[in-house]
Amino acid sequence: MSLPTPEIPLAEVDLTDLDAFARNEGWSMFDTLRREDSVHWTEEDAPNHGFWAVTKHADICAVDKDPETFTSEKYVNLEEVDDDLMDLRRSILETDGVRHRALRKLIQREFSQGPLTRKYEDFLRGLTKETVDNALQNNEFDFVEKVSADFPIQVLVRLLDVPVSDTGMLIDWGNQMIGNTDPDYTDHLITDPDSDQYKHLPFRSPAALEVFEYGRKLAAERKGGDGTDLISMLVNRTPEDGEPVSATDFDNYFLLLVIAGNETTRHTISQAMLALVQHQDQLKILQERPELIPSAVEEFLRWASPVYHFRRTATREVELGGKQISAGDKVVMWFASGNRDEDMFENPYSFDVTRTNIDHVTFGKGSPHLCLGNALARMEIRLMFTELIPRLGSIELNGEVTRVRSNFVNGIKKFPVAVTPR
Repeated sequence: MSLPTPEIPLAEVDLTDLDAFARNEGWSMFDTLRREDSVHWTEEDAPNHGFWAVTKHADICAVDKDPETFTSEKYVNLEEVDDDLMDLRRSILETDGVRHRALRKLIQREFSQGPLTRKYEDFLRGLTKETVDNALQNNEFDFVEKVSADFPIQVLVRLLDVPVSDTGMLIDWGNQMIGNTDPDYTDHLITDPDSDQYKHLPFRSPAALEVFEYGRKLAAERKGGDGTDLISMLVNRTPEDGEPVSATDFDNYFLLLVIAGNETTRHTISQAMLALVQHQDQLKILQERPELIPSAVEEFLRWASPVYHFRRTATREVELGGKQISAGDKVVMWFASGNRDEDMFENPYSFDVTRTNIDHVTFGKGSPHLCLGNALARMEIRLMFTELIPRLGSIELNGEVTRVRSNFVNGIKKFPVAVTPR
């Protein structure tokens, strides 16, 4: 197994170093932690208080499966939200137990494999062809702009039943919120002192106000109607626990859909295509054996690891990986590290489209919070590469690949390619 960058001594590992992640150096830090200190205390700058970094696949799964010991109620990102703002900012991600299940079930069926196939596969197949047709009109283009950002957002506008002309706005909002540590995406970095004025908003981002206003207008229009879009379902259904969806519940649920419906699939498609460009032998295998593409999707997901981490908070004193964790400690599951765990994956730094039995943790593992949109993401990725790969005569980098400055989302901002269509 060869590492993508030189090994990093344990004393130099810093998972809060955003610039290191922008340089794609997170992997070497994960390797060091899995080898030397798999449950590692990481200091943070004030006002945060530090966290336990969990980097082994088995320990990540243990945390994810145990919401009673490791709760999401105290928030799932590294930011420590003030107690008096928690309920204002709480989404389904920061809800456990009965209420979480009730909110999840409002739209869960729409994201299950059967309804997705019946309602959306033909539409998605046509949309995929349109996206690829448009991209391949040029021999040089930015893959993120023309393919991986364009396609998932088109799916989202169909699910929300909003105008296609709103796609650029939705992408920009997602970038500002998820990219709240990247100056290319936002003028209001979460690390800047002036972000305190936005601490009542998700991601400390003023873009959330625009998302709320947009969603509220749509909710008002569809309240009492018989629409089958996701917004209509949220405003016209009562959760099974009998507690109605409040205005705040709707705001935060809608905002989450705007982000989750675009960002993670977009970055998976980007990372998978970059891997194929950098491993032309694997691209050739899929061109010669396109029947492997559906199973290769799982290797794409393992390799891409579009979300580096999610956080939990210990509710009691507990031992994990030989460390004593105290009640109230932040416990961070580094999914990307779990997807390179040598104990789970033979040659984890080998990108292998013929790999089988891929037990990745990209969507979580055995958790009540298993990614709600995992079946949709798999379908989008499968259809995209099924359409795209047979149409590529050649594809290669045509400039520098730049990455999102973030230790949360493993994203690519710019991905220039030169393509010869078949």
